[in-house]
Amino acid sequence: MAGFVNPFRRKPPRDAAALARIRAWAAAALGDPPGLDLTISEVECADPACPGLETFILVMRAGEPTVAAKVRKPIAEIGEADIAAALRHL
Repeated sequence: MAGFVNPFRRKPPRDAAALARIRAWAAAALGDPPGLDLTISEVECADPACPGLETFILVMRAGEPTVAAKVRKPIAEIGEADIAAALRHL
């Protein structure tokens, strides 16, 4: 069955250092305003055009709606330029 993603498969452990780097780059790219909260998630894309794993960054600012940015790479492969490009429109 092509495109099936097993939700019960073992996932690799989260890379705390990579998440911290991404969080710092994202905060800096957004000007690190007071009340900024970020959620970083790596998900498997079921679309055949996707690279497999992609990373979503939810940006929550006090008093504003939550917005999302996507980087079509796994967390371990993301660099500062990827974050700057993904958050440029926010």
